[in-house]
Amino acid sequence: MSFFSERIGQIPPYLFAEINNKKAKMIKAGVDIIDLGIGDPDLPTPKHIVEKLSEEAQDPKNLKYPSFVGCPEFKQAVADFYSREYGVKLDPETEVLALIGSKEGIAHIIPTLVDPGDYVLIPDPSYPVYRMAALLANALYHNMPLTKENNFHPDFATIPKEILGRSKLMFLNYPGNPTAATVELPFFEEAIAFAKKHKIPIAHDSAYNKVTFDSYKAPSILQVEGAKDIAVEFGSLSKTYSMTGFRIGYVVGNRKIIKALSVLKSNTDTGQFTPIQKAAAYALNGDQSCVTQYNQIYKERMAAMLDGLKSIGVEVDPPKGSFFIWAPVPEGYTSAEFVTNVLEQTGVIMTPGNAFGPSGEGYFRVSLSVPSERLYEAVNRIKEKLKLVIR
Repeated sequence: MSFFSERIGQIPPYLFAEINNKKAKMIKAGVDIIDLGIGDPDLPTPKHIVEKLSEEAQDPKNLKYPSFVGCPEFKQAVADFYSREYGVKLDPETEVLALIGSKEGIAHIIPTLVDPGDYVLIPDPSYPVYRMAALLANALYHNMPLTKENNFHPDFATIPKEILGRSKLMFLNYPGNPTAATVELPFFEEAIAFAKKHKIPIAHDSAYNKVTFDSYKAPSILQVEGAKDIAVEFGSLSKTYSMTGFRIGYVVGNRKIIKALSVLKSNTDTGQFTPIQKAAAYALNGDQSCVTQYNQIYKERMAAMLDGLKSIGVEVDPPKGSFFIWAPVPEGYTSAEFVTNVLEQTGVIMTPGNAFGPSGEGYFRVSLSVPSERLYEAVNRIKEKLKLVIR
Protein backbone atom coordinates (compact mmCIF):
# COMPACT_ATOMS: atom_id res chain seq x y z
CA MET A 1 0.00 0.00 0.00
CA SER A 2 1.43 3.38 -1.00
CA PHE A 3 0.63 6.56 0.89
CA PHE A 4 2.38 8.82 -1.63
CA SER A 5 1.13 10.83 -4.59
CA GLU A 6 2.13 9.87 -8.11
CA ARG A 7 4.10 13.10 -8.47
CA ILE A 8 6.28 12.22 -5.47
CA GLY A 9 6.88 8.83 -7.03
CA GLN A 10 8.36 10.56 -10.10
CA ILE A 11 10.98 12.42 -8.08
CA PRO A 12 14.34 10.68 -7.64
CA PRO A 13 16.21 11.21 -4.36
CA TYR A 14 17.80 14.66 -4.23
CA LEU A 15 21.29 14.23 -5.68
CA PHE A 16 23.16 15.88 -2.85
CA ALA A 17 21.24 13.96 -0.20
CA GLU A 18 22.54 10.78 -1.83
CA ILE A 19 26.08 12.16 -1.86
CA ASN A 20 25.81 13.00 1.84
CA ASN A 21 24.62 9.46 2.63
CA LYS A 22 27.55 7.92 0.76
CA LYS A 23 29.94 10.35 2.41
CA ALA A 24 28.65 9.43 5.89
CA LYS A 25 29.12 5.71 5.22
CA MET A 26 32.72 6.20 4.04
CA ILE A 27 33.60 8.40 6.99
CA LYS A 28 32.17 5.75 9.31
CA ALA A 29 34.44 3.24 7.57
CA GLY A 30 37.44 5.44 8.40
CA VAL A 31 38.02 7.07 5.02
CA ASP A 32 39.33 10.65 5.11
CA ILE A 33 36.84 12.25 2.73
CA ILE A 34 37.31 15.62 1.03
CA ASP A 35 33.95 16.70 -0.35
CA LEU A 36 34.19 18.80 -3.51
CA GLY A 37 30.67 17.83 -4.50
CA ILE A 38 28.37 20.33 -2.81
CA GLY A 39 28.44 24.09 -3.32
CA ASP A 40 28.01 25.28 0.26
CA PRO A 41 30.62 27.98 1.02
CA ASP A 42 33.02 27.17 3.82
CA LEU A 43 34.03 30.80 4.28
CA PRO A 44 32.32 32.35 7.31
CA THR A 45 29.52 34.87 7.04
CA PRO A 46 31.29 38.23 7.49
CA LYS A 47 31.33 39.31 11.12
CA HIS A 48 29.51 42.61 10.59
CA ILE A 49 26.52 40.76 9.08
CA VAL A 50 26.32 38.26 11.95
CA GLU A 51 26.51 41.10 14.46
CA LYS A 52 23.68 42.91 12.68
CA LEU A 53 21.56 39.76 12.82
CA SER A 54 22.18 39.47 16.56
CA GLU A 55 21.31 43.14 17.09
CA GLU A 56 18.04 42.89 15.17
CA ALA A 57 17.09 39.68 16.94
CA GLN A 58 17.15 41.58 20.27
CA ASP A 59 14.35 43.89 19.13
CA PRO A 60 10.95 42.44 20.16
CA LYS A 61 9.11 44.06 17.24
CA ASN A 62 11.22 41.96 14.83
CA LEU A 63 10.05 38.69 16.40
CA LYS A 64 6.45 38.76 15.18
CA TYR A 65 5.11 37.22 11.98
CA PRO A 66 7.08 38.69 9.07
CA SER A 67 5.44 40.06 5.94
CA PHE A 68 5.31 37.47 3.16
CA VAL A 69 6.39 40.13 0.62
CA GLY A 70 9.44 41.21 2.61
CA CYS A 71 10.30 43.97 5.04
CA PRO A 72 10.71 47.48 3.57
CA GLU A 73 14.41 47.72 4.51
CA PHE A 74 15.32 44.58 2.58
CA LYS A 75 13.26 45.41 -0.49
CA GLN A 76 14.74 48.90 -0.64
CA ALA A 77 18.25 47.50 -0.25
CA VAL A 78 17.68 45.17 -3.22
CA ALA A 79 16.39 48.07 -5.32
CA ASP A 80 19.40 50.19 -4.33
CA PHE A 81 21.75 47.31 -5.19
CA TYR A 82 20.28 47.05 -8.71
CA SER A 83 20.58 50.80 -9.19
CA ARG A 84 24.26 50.81 -8.14
CA GLU A 85 25.35 47.63 -9.86
CA TYR A 86 23.37 47.64 -13.08
CA GLY A 87 21.76 51.05 -13.49
CA VAL A 88 18.37 49.30 -13.27
CA LYS A 89 15.55 51.13 -11.51
CA LEU A 90 13.17 48.98 -9.47
CA ASP A 91 10.06 49.92 -7.52
CA PRO A 92 10.65 48.16 -4.18
CA GLU A 93 6.90 47.89 -3.60
CA THR A 94 5.91 46.19 -6.85
CA GLU A 95 9.09 44.92 -8.51
CA VAL A 96 10.92 43.32 -5.55
CA LEU A 97 9.77 40.28 -3.56
CA ALA A 98 11.67 38.72 -0.65
CA LEU A 99 12.20 34.95 -0.77
CA ILE A 100 13.12 32.27 1.74
CA GLY A 101 16.22 31.61 -0.34
CA SER A 102 16.06 31.79 -4.13
CA LYS A 103 15.46 28.00 -4.31
CA GLU A 104 12.05 28.52 -2.75
CA GLY A 105 11.09 31.16 -5.28
CA ILE A 106 12.37 29.10 -8.21
CA ALA A 107 10.23 26.17 -7.10
CA HIS A 108 7.15 28.35 -6.55
CA ILE A 109 7.30 30.27 -9.82
CA ILE A 110 6.49 27.15 -11.82
CA PRO A 111 3.00 26.53 -10.36
CA THR A 112 2.52 30.31 -10.45
CA LEU A 113 2.92 30.47 -14.25
CA VAL A 114 2.57 26.91 -15.53
CA ASP A 115 -0.46 24.62 -15.61
CA PRO A 116 -0.30 20.81 -15.68
CA GLY A 117 0.70 19.67 -19.15
CA ASP A 118 2.43 22.93 -20.08
CA TYR A 119 6.15 22.98 -20.84
CA VAL A 120 9.03 24.60 -18.97
CA LEU A 121 12.21 25.22 -21.00
CA ILE A 122 15.21 24.17 -18.94
CA PRO A 123 18.96 24.44 -19.61
CA ASP A 124 20.68 21.06 -19.79
CA PRO A 125 22.77 20.60 -17.69
CA SER A 126 21.41 22.76 -14.90
CA TYR A 127 20.43 23.11 -11.24
CA PRO A 128 18.25 20.02 -10.58
CA VAL A 129 15.49 22.00 -8.85
CA TYR A 130 14.26 23.37 -12.20
CA ARG A 131 13.30 19.88 -13.39
CA MET A 132 12.07 18.57 -10.07
CA ALA A 133 9.85 21.59 -9.45
CA ALA A 134 8.32 21.14 -12.90
CA LEU A 135 7.51 17.52 -12.12
CA LEU A 136 6.01 18.47 -8.75
CA ALA A 137 3.75 20.94 -10.56
CA ASN A 138 2.61 18.21 -13.00
CA ALA A 139 4.26 20.20 -15.77
CA LEU A 140 6.41 18.94 -18.63
CA TYR A 141 9.91 20.15 -19.38
CA HIS A 142 12.06 20.43 -22.46
CA ASN A 143 15.84 20.27 -22.13
CA MET A 144 17.82 22.96 -23.95
CA PRO A 145 21.29 21.38 -24.44
CA LEU A 146 24.28 23.48 -23.40
CA THR A 147 27.39 22.53 -25.35
CA LYS A 148 30.98 23.67 -25.23
CA GLU A 149 30.80 24.47 -28.95
CA ASN A 150 28.07 27.04 -28.17
CA ASN A 151 29.82 28.37 -25.03
CA PHE A 152 27.26 26.53 -22.88
CA HIS A 153 24.50 28.83 -24.14
CA PRO A 154 21.17 27.39 -25.34
CA ASP A 155 20.47 27.46 -29.07
CA PHE A 156 16.93 28.82 -29.13
CA ALA A 157 16.52 27.98 -32.82
CA THR A 158 16.61 24.24 -32.08
CA ILE A 159 13.56 24.23 -29.79
CA PRO A 160 10.76 22.42 -31.68
CA LYS A 161 7.82 24.63 -32.70
CA GLU A 162 5.31 22.31 -31.07
CA ILE A 163 7.17 22.70 -27.75
CA LEU A 164 7.37 26.48 -28.06
CA GLY A 165 3.63 26.70 -28.52
CA ARG A 166 3.06 24.94 -25.19
CA SER A 167 5.88 26.59 -23.20
CA LYS A 168 4.96 28.96 -20.37
CA LEU A 169 8.36 29.57 -18.76
CA MET A 170 12.08 29.49 -19.59
CA PHE A 171 14.90 29.25 -17.07
CA LEU A 172 18.35 30.72 -17.67
CA ASN A 173 21.29 30.74 -15.24
CA TYR A 174 24.51 32.77 -15.55
CA PRO A 175 27.13 32.54 -14.12
CA GLY A 176 26.05 28.96 -14.50
CA ASN A 177 25.72 26.01 -12.17
CA PRO A 178 27.17 23.50 -12.96
CA THR A 179 28.92 24.80 -16.09
CA ALA A 180 30.46 28.01 -14.63
CA ALA A 181 29.58 29.56 -18.02
CA THR A 182 29.16 33.30 -18.30
CA VAL A 183 27.47 35.64 -20.76
CA GLU A 184 27.69 39.20 -21.96
CA LEU A 185 24.68 41.47 -22.37
CA PRO A 186 24.08 40.66 -26.09
CA PHE A 187 23.10 37.11 -25.11
CA PHE A 188 20.38 38.45 -22.82
CA GLU A 189 19.23 40.77 -25.60
CA GLU A 190 18.81 37.74 -27.86
CA ALA A 191 16.98 35.84 -25.11
CA ILE A 192 14.56 38.69 -24.42
CA ALA A 193 13.78 39.12 -28.13
CA PHE A 194 13.11 35.39 -28.44
CA ALA A 195 10.93 35.34 -25.32
CA LYS A 196 8.83 38.26 -26.52
CA LYS A 197 8.38 36.74 -29.97
CA HIS A 198 7.05 33.50 -28.47
CA LYS A 199 5.39 35.03 -25.37
CA ILE A 200 7.43 32.90 -22.95
CA PRO A 201 8.41 34.55 -19.63
CA ILE A 202 12.05 34.18 -18.57
CA ALA A 203 13.22 33.40 -15.05
CA HIS A 204 16.94 34.16 -14.79
CA ASP A 205 18.69 32.50 -11.85
CA SER A 206 21.47 34.92 -10.86
CA ALA A 207 22.65 33.25 -7.65
CA TYR A 208 26.36 33.65 -8.54
CA ASN A 209 26.12 37.21 -9.88
CA LYS A 210 28.84 38.58 -7.59
CA VAL A 211 31.15 35.55 -7.51
CA THR A 212 33.29 36.69 -10.44
CA PHE A 213 36.99 37.02 -11.20
CA ASP A 214 39.43 39.55 -12.61
CA SER A 215 37.67 42.21 -14.67
CA TYR A 216 34.54 40.20 -15.48
CA LYS A 217 31.26 41.63 -14.23
CA ALA A 218 28.16 39.50 -14.68
CA PRO A 219 25.31 41.42 -16.31
CA SER A 220 21.69 41.42 -15.18
CA ILE A 221 19.05 40.36 -17.68
CA LEU A 222 17.08 43.42 -16.54
CA GLN A 223 19.69 45.67 -18.16
CA VAL A 224 18.13 44.79 -21.51
CA GLU A 225 15.66 47.45 -22.64
CA GLY A 226 12.13 46.13 -22.15
CA ALA A 227 13.28 43.09 -20.15
CA LYS A 228 10.84 43.85 -17.34
CA ASP A 229 8.01 43.30 -19.83
CA ILE A 230 8.64 39.55 -19.75
CA ALA A 231 11.45 38.61 -17.31
CA VAL A 232 12.21 38.22 -13.65
CA GLU A 233 15.58 37.64 -12.03
CA PHE A 234 16.26 35.58 -8.92
CA GLY A 235 19.05 36.59 -6.58
CA SER A 236 20.53 35.17 -3.42
CA LEU A 237 22.87 36.31 -0.68
CA SER A 238 23.95 32.72 -0.06
CA LYS A 239 27.07 32.60 -2.21
CA THR A 240 28.13 36.25 -2.30
CA TYR A 241 28.17 36.65 1.49
CA SER A 242 28.39 32.98 2.59
CA MET A 243 24.86 33.20 4.00
CA THR A 244 23.48 29.84 2.83
CA GLY A 245 21.98 28.99 6.22
CA PHE A 246 20.20 32.35 6.43
CA ARG A 247 17.86 31.33 3.57
CA ILE A 248 17.38 34.79 2.12
CA GLY A 249 16.93 35.75 -1.52
CA TYR A 250 14.76 37.86 -3.78
CA VAL A 251 13.06 38.04 -7.16
CA VAL A 252 12.90 41.26 -9.16
CA GLY A 253 11.46 42.40 -12.46
CA ASN A 254 8.03 42.01 -14.06
CA ARG A 255 5.48 43.28 -11.56
CA LYS A 256 2.63 41.07 -12.79
CA ILE A 257 4.71 37.92 -12.33
CA ILE A 258 5.89 39.10 -8.94
CA LYS A 259 2.31 39.88 -7.88
CA ALA A 260 1.17 36.41 -8.93
CA LEU A 261 4.08 34.79 -7.10
CA SER A 262 3.25 36.79 -3.98
CA VAL A 263 -0.32 35.41 -4.08
CA LEU A 264 1.04 31.85 -4.08
CA LYS A 265 3.52 32.66 -1.32
CA SER A 266 0.90 34.36 0.85
CA ASN A 267 -0.98 31.06 0.91
CA THR A 268 2.03 28.82 1.53
CA ASP A 269 4.48 30.68 3.80
CA THR A 270 4.74 33.64 6.15
CA GLY A 271 7.97 35.15 4.91
CA GLN A 272 11.52 35.04 6.20
CA PHE A 273 12.46 35.94 9.80
CA THR A 274 12.63 39.74 9.95
CA PRO A 275 16.08 39.96 11.61
CA ILE A 276 17.49 37.89 8.74
CA GLN A 277 15.95 40.27 6.21
CA LYS A 278 17.39 43.29 8.01
CA ALA A 279 20.82 41.66 8.26
CA ALA A 280 20.61 40.93 4.52
CA ALA A 281 19.75 44.57 3.83
CA TYR A 282 22.80 45.55 5.89
CA ALA A 283 24.95 43.16 3.83
CA LEU A 284 23.80 44.70 0.54
CA ASN A 285 24.22 48.27 1.77
CA GLY A 286 27.43 47.84 3.76
CA ASP A 287 31.15 47.34 3.21
CA GLN A 288 31.72 45.10 0.18
CA SER A 289 35.40 44.40 0.79
CA CYS A 290 34.44 40.94 2.07
CA VAL A 291 33.11 40.06 -1.39
CA THR A 292 36.40 41.04 -3.03
CA GLN A 293 38.36 39.11 -0.40
CA TYR A 294 36.30 35.94 -0.78
CA ASN A 295 36.45 36.04 -4.57
CA GLN A 296 40.24 36.26 -4.37
CA ILE A 297 40.28 33.13 -2.20
CA TYR A 298 38.10 31.27 -4.70
CA LYS A 299 40.37 32.41 -7.53
CA GLU A 300 43.47 31.05 -5.75
CA ARG A 301 41.74 27.76 -5.06
CA MET A 302 40.65 27.54 -8.67
CA ALA A 303 44.21 28.00 -9.93
CA ALA A 304 45.40 25.21 -7.66
CA MET A 305 42.67 22.79 -8.70
CA LEU A 306 43.11 23.56 -12.40
CA ASP A 307 46.81 22.72 -11.96
CA GLY A 308 45.89 19.46 -10.26
CA LEU A 309 43.50 18.48 -13.02
CA LYS A 310 46.07 19.38 -15.66
CA SER A 311 48.47 16.91 -14.05
CA ILE A 312 46.09 14.07 -14.99
CA GLY A 313 45.48 15.40 -18.49
CA VAL A 314 42.26 17.33 -17.81
CA GLU A 315 42.54 20.91 -19.08
CA VAL A 316 39.91 23.58 -18.47
CA ASP A 317 39.88 27.28 -19.25
CA PRO A 318 39.71 29.30 -16.00
CA PRO A 319 36.06 30.22 -15.33
CA LYS A 320 35.07 33.88 -15.04
CA GLY A 321 32.34 33.25 -12.48
CA SER A 322 30.92 30.89 -9.82
CA PHE A 323 33.07 28.69 -7.60
CA PHE A 324 32.71 25.62 -9.80
CA ILE A 325 34.94 23.94 -12.35
CA TRP A 326 33.14 22.08 -15.14
CA ALA A 327 35.61 19.69 -16.67
CA PRO A 328 35.55 16.93 -19.29
CA VAL A 329 36.16 13.40 -18.06
CA PRO A 330 39.26 11.68 -19.43
CA GLU A 331 38.77 9.63 -22.56
CA GLY A 332 37.32 6.19 -22.00
CA TYR A 333 35.28 7.02 -18.90
CA THR A 334 31.67 7.90 -18.28
CA SER A 335 31.00 10.66 -15.78
CA ALA A 336 29.99 8.17 -13.08
CA GLU A 337 32.97 5.90 -13.75
CA PHE A 338 35.43 8.75 -13.47
CA VAL A 339 34.14 10.24 -10.21
CA THR A 340 33.89 6.77 -8.70
CA ASN A 341 37.51 6.14 -9.70
CA VAL A 342 38.59 9.42 -8.10
CA LEU A 343 36.67 8.66 -4.90
CA GLU A 344 38.02 5.14 -4.53
CA GLN A 345 41.65 6.13 -5.16
CA THR A 346 41.82 9.49 -3.40
CA GLY A 347 38.82 9.91 -1.08
CA VAL A 348 37.81 13.05 -2.99
CA ILE A 349 34.14 13.52 -3.88
CA MET A 350 33.27 15.15 -7.20
CA THR A 351 29.88 15.30 -8.90
CA PRO A 352 29.20 13.41 -12.15
CA GLY A 353 27.96 15.72 -14.88
CA ASN A 354 24.95 13.59 -15.81
CA ALA A 355 23.48 14.33 -12.37
CA PHE A 356 22.59 17.76 -13.80
CA GLY A 357 20.90 16.46 -16.94
CA PRO A 358 21.65 14.18 -19.92
CA SER A 359 23.85 16.77 -21.64
CA GLY A 360 26.11 16.72 -18.59
CA GLU A 361 27.38 13.26 -19.49
CA GLY A 362 31.07 13.41 -20.26
CA TYR A 363 31.76 16.08 -17.61
CA PHE A 364 32.24 16.37 -13.87
CA ARG A 365 31.83 19.29 -11.49
CA VAL A 366 34.30 20.38 -8.81
CA SER A 367 33.20 22.76 -6.07
CA LEU A 368 35.81 25.05 -4.50
CA SER A 369 33.78 25.58 -1.33
CA VAL A 370 36.05 23.76 1.14
CA PRO A 371 38.81 25.16 3.34
CA SER A 372 41.91 25.97 1.30
CA GLU A 373 44.13 23.49 3.09
CA ARG A 374 41.69 20.66 2.34
CA LEU A 375 41.40 21.68 -1.29
CA TYR A 376 45.19 21.72 -1.64
CA GLU A 377 45.24 18.27 -0.01
CA ALA A 378 42.70 17.10 -2.62
CA VAL A 379 44.92 18.51 -5.37
CA ASN A 380 47.94 16.65 -3.99
CA ARG A 381 46.02 13.39 -3.76
CA ILE A 382 44.87 13.75 -7.37
CA LYS A 383 48.45 14.44 -8.50
CA GLU A 384 50.06 11.66 -6.46
CA LYS A 385 47.45 8.90 -6.13
CA LEU A 386 45.12 9.04 -9.11
CA LYS A 387 46.06 6.56 -11.80
CA LEU A 388 43.80 6.48 -14.83
CA VAL A 389 43.52 3.55 -17.18
CA ILE A 390 43.36 4.68 -20.81
CA ARG A 391 40.82 2.46 -22.49
